[in-house]
Amino acid sequence: MAGCKTQPPPGPDVWAVVNGKQIQRSEVEKYFRTRVNAEGPAPSQEEALSLKLNILDELVNNEILLERANKLNLVASDAEVEDKFTESKSPYTEEEFQKKLKDSELTVDDLKGDIRRQLSVQKLLNREVVAKISITDQDVLDFYNKNRAQFNVAELQFHIAQIVVTPHPDSAVHNRKNDKATSEPEAKRKIGLIEQKLESGADFSQLAMDYSEDSTAATGGDLGFVPESALNQSDPLLKKTVLGMRPGDVTQPIGVKNGGYRILKLVAKEPAGQRELSDPQVQQSIRDMLRNRKEQLIRSAYMVEARDDSRVTNYLARQILESAGKLPASK
Repeated sequence: MAGCKTQPPPGPDVWAVVNGKQIQRSEVEKYFRTRVNAEGPAPSQEEALSLKLNILDELVNNEILLERANKLNLVASDAEVEDKFTESKSPYTEEEFQKKLKDSELTVDDLKGDIRRQLSVQKLLNREVVAKISITDQDVLDFYNKNRAQFNVAELQFHIAQIVVTPHPDSAVHNRKNDKATSEPEAKRKIGLIEQKLESGADFSQLAMDYSEDSTAATGGDLGFVPESALNQSDPLLKKTVLGMRPGDVTQPIGVKNGGYRILKLVAKEPAGQRELSDPQVQQSIRDMLRNRKEQLIRSAYMVEARDDSRVTNYLARQILESAGKLPASK
C-alpha cells in the first residue's frame, strides 16, 4: 500500500519527470509563447492549459526518444547541428533573424538545442522505424486492384502553383523572408522584382516560399490539382490564361481584383480517363501512400512501447485534475 501512494512533485514548477529527468514549467511556457498568435485574441484558460498539456506531452516523448538515441550513439554531432542551424538562418538577414529570436523569446542555444533534439530523434526513427518498412510490387498491385476507381480522373485537371503579392498584408500569413508589401506601389515593385528573378532562372517554389503573401507560401505556392470545372467559377481571364498554358509555363504578373498581383506556373496537366498501373506516377503515389501509412503505424507502436518502458510522471496533468481544470499559480 505504501508503494501506491502518490508522490509529491520535486518542486512547484516541475511539470513532469521522465526517467529521473525533470521538465520545468518554464520550458513548456517558452514553447507555448511560440505557438500563440500574439496579435490574435488571447486563448481561454482551458484552451491555454490544453495546449500546454500537448506541448508537455511532446517534450516527454522527445525526452524518451532522445534517451534512446543516446544509448544507441545516434545523437547529432555539433557539426550537424551547426550545418542545420546555418541552413535555417540563411533565408533571413541578421537583423531579421535577431527580430525573430526576440519575438519568439528564444535564444540561439534554445534553437540549437531544438535542432539537436530533432536531428537525433530523426536518426533514431530512421533506424528503428523507417528502416523496417518494405513496400513490395505486390503490395502496390493489390492496392491498385482494390482501389482502381480512385485512379479514374473524371475531368481535365491542372496542377498549378502561384506567387501572390498583395498591398493588404495579413498578419496570419508568413513567408521565409518575412517580406510583405504594404501599398499598391510596393506590391507592383515587388512583383516586378520576383518576375526578374524568375526570368534569371530562379526556382519558382523557392521564390514562393521566400516572398509569396498567401497561405500557400509554405508549400512553394502549390495549389494542387484544379479541375477544369473549378476554373469556370474563377475570373474569365484566369481561366483563359490557364487553358492556354503548357506544363512548365509561367505567366507574367496578373492583376487581382482586390489589389495586388499573381504569377502562375502550370506544373502539370492531367487529361480525363483511367490511370493505369503502368503509369510511373500512379505507382509512385501508391508506394508513397503505403509507406506513409506503415510508417505512422510502426512509429505509433514504437512510441507506445517506448513510453511503456519509461517512468513518466505528469505533474501538470495531476494538478489540473486536482484543481478541476485550474492551474495553481507558480510559487
